[in-house]
This record gives sequence, structure tokens and C-alpha cells, in this order.
Amino acid sequence: MDFDVIIAGCGPAGAMLAAELRLHDVSVLVLERDTEPFSPARIVSLQIRSIELMAMRGLLERLLAHGRRRPAGAYFAAIDKPAPAGFDSAYAYLLGIPQPVIVRLLEEHVADRGGQVRRGVALTGLDQDDDGVTVETSGGERLRTRWLVGCDGARSAVRKLLGVGFPGEPARNETLMGEMAVAEIPAGVADRRFMVRPSADGLHRVIVPGVGVVDRTEPPTLDDFRRALRAITGSDLGVHSPRWLSSFGDATRLADRYRVGRVLLAGDAAHIHPPIGGQGLNLGVQDAVNLGWKLAAQVRGWAPDGLLDTYQAERRPVAEDVLDLTRAQTALLADEPGPRAALRLFAELMDVEEVNRRLIERTSGIGIRYDLGPGPDPVGRRLPDVAVRGGRLYDLLHQGRGLLLDRTGRLTAGVWSDRVDHHADATAEFDAPAVLLRPDGYVAWAGDDQRELDARLGHWFG
Repeated sequence: MDFDVIIAGCGPAGAMLAAELRLHDVSVLVLERDTEPFSPARIVSLQIRSIELMAMRGLLERLLAHGRRRPAGAYFAAIDKPAPAGFDSAYAYLLGIPQPVIVRLLEEHVADRGGQVRRGVALTGLDQDDDGVTVETSGGERLRTRWLVGCDGARSAVRKLLGVGFPGEPARNETLMGEMAVAEIPAGVADRRFMVRPSADGLHRVIVPGVGVVDRTEPPTLDDFRRALRAITGSDLGVHSPRWLSSFGDATRLADRYRVGRVLLAGDAAHIHPPIGGQGLNLGVQDAVNLGWKLAAQVRGWAPDGLLDTYQAERRPVAEDVLDLTRAQTALLADEPGPRAALRLFAELMDVEEVNRRLIERTSGIGIRYDLGPGPDPVGRRLPDVAVRGGRLYDLLHQGRGLLLDRTGRLTAGVWSDRVDHHADATAEFDAPAVLLRPDGYVAWAGDDQRELDARLGHWFG
């Protein structure tokens, strides 16, 4: 067998998954058809939960050096409301950072940990059997791997080769986005989908509804921008000298299945939606962290029965919720009297603190609760980065292992200590005698009974 896992696609989801697998000494090869990370300096926002995951793996500081923080808030359907006070996270902000920078930093992290990334190589075929998957590449190679994960985007070759359905709504509208020089700034444009704002080096970021094309295979041209600008403002604004040009449609689709045998899907290969609300990249990164330790357990041979299937069971409903959130925002932004009235009403409702808080929890990912079996709150929820003796909780999760956080001093990880760390600390700031954390930071058990703990250790850690 050439590799334990081959990953098709080195975007944020693929690179994050490779990093997670290398924490467990899984041999990984990432195949990426592009020779360089996607070149347009598209600024994306890391949401609170993704920032927490980066802190959990010791990656946040290097990202902060390349990004810009802005206050967290409920930015729903372009309605901008500040976050309520006392927000339950040590990282209650958004991090604006170019997507190519995220990919580069994660790719460097994978290489530092011994993973391989081959750029300019696309996956062109696959054939699986009971023991593994044979992968064919654009360079004519045939590689064997125990597992294959498709992180290769909306047009995923892996998904298509598997024959997995991708139902949903096709793109009906296109939005153009780019950075360019602008000779004039328009005033009084009512369409909320239109924006011109200053960027770096004297250029402006331009976002404008497109005209005609909704599903491109090539980037738009400057003439496309001029036509779209004339349609919405009456002028092409004298745009010239673009640094980059891109577009996106409003297709919304969700894969029927996330796993077929020894092949899995993650990120945009499993779900696509308009970028309204900025959840797409975050959804993929969170897929990767959920999947990584489970797939590593399968490779290492200690995964309990059904562990790998919890990936789809947990993450597909999250994707369904995100798709519904973007559908709702898209409907509110329609330029018709009914949606405009609903938008005004929604803006009033978001002044209610609990409404605002609920929306932030859903869009940021911190409101997720998985069905992890019986137990009191916070079972199924992520534990914030609370203070512990000597530092912060997330400092204890850098290696991607389970963690028994024990305020009683009486409990033990027992025979699972080779994959679950134990931190006894009566001063730890959380409301339970003890908690068992999965490697992705979600609480799998809370209480003080060793027999109950042993049962949950066996359930999650083999």
C-alpha cells in the first residue's frame, strides 16, 4: 500500500484534513490539480468556531499575523448587528484573511509534519475494493491507498466518479467580484448585492450582480464587469487595471452521501451554497477536523464499530442547516417589495438580544450540538477555551488526542491513556465535575462516575 490516505484537493478542507491525519502519524498524499494556491486575493472570514479550532491545534498565531480582526456580530442578509455582551468564546471576533494565505500556511504545516502535497496532479480515476483504493492521476500514475477523501471542490471528480448524487438548486444568478481601479464612485444604488469599497494599493473591491452567465468554467473578464456595472448604475465607473476577477453563482447542493466504502467527501465536494454569511470555507474546515481523528482511528486500527459513520451522521445535518441559512438570506436580499419588507422586519427582530445571539451561534458554528448519547449539558457541545492550571484548555489539545479534564482528581483514562490525555485540575473553569473531550473539542461525557466514564471511553476510543 503506497499511502494510508490520499486526499484529492488542497484547498482549506483538504489541507486541514491532511494536517489532522499527520497528528496521528497517518501517511498522507494530497493531490492538487492547480500548480499554485488559487491566486486572487479573495478575503474570507474565519468564523468563531474555526478560529477556536485553529487555536486548538496551535495554528492561530501564524494566521493572526496575516489577517485582520473585526468584531463578531450577526451579519445576516447584510444586516450588521453587534454581538451581544458576554459572548461564550475567548475568540469572539472574525478574522479576515486571504484564502490563498490560509492554504499556504496549512500546506506548510502539513509538510513540516511529514505529509506530501503534489501540485499540478489531478485525480482522473478510482477503483476500490475491500482492501483499499487504486487512484489514477493525470500524470499516468496508479497509486494504492487504504482510504481516499475527495476535497476537490464543487465540481468534484471524486464525487462524480463515485456516482454520488448532488441534488439541490442550480445557479440562477451570478455575482462578479474583483479588485480594480475605479474612476468614479456611484451614489444611491439601492441593490444590496452591489458594493464598491477601497482595497489595497489604491484599488477598490467591486461586487456587482452579473448579467446573463450563471455557471462559468473560466473567470469573468473586465468587459463582463463593465456590462454589469452599466446595468445597475448606468455607468461602467471607468474601471480598469484589475488585480483579480472572479465570480460565484447561487447554486445550493448537498451530496446524498458522504461515504461510499473507502471513499469519503468533505468541504465543497459535499456541499455548496452562495457565500452569503461567509460559512463555506468554515464548514469545510470543520468537516476536516470532525473527520480527521475518526479516519486516523480507522487507519490505526482502534476505531470502535461505527465511528467513521458518525462523520456523515454529525456533519451532514450541519451542512443542511447552513444551506437553509443561506437560502433564507438569499430570499431576504431579493429586490422585490415582499423580501424588502421582510428584511426590514428581520432587522428589527435582530435588535432582540436572544434573536441576535441565536443567529451568531448558528452562523459561527459555536451553537452546534451533536447527538453524542445520554448525558447532561454540555454533552454534545464544544467546550470553550476555559482557563486551566498553567494556561488554557486548547493548549492541551494541540496533538489531536482525547482529553479527560478532571476536577475531582479521582478519575482515570485507564487503558485508553495511549489515546486520551488526563488533566486533573480542581481550578478548571467549567460547570461539571469532569468532562471527556473528543479530539475535535466536543464533550462526549460529563460527570464523576468512573464506570460511566469507562463506557464512554470505550464507545469513542475503542
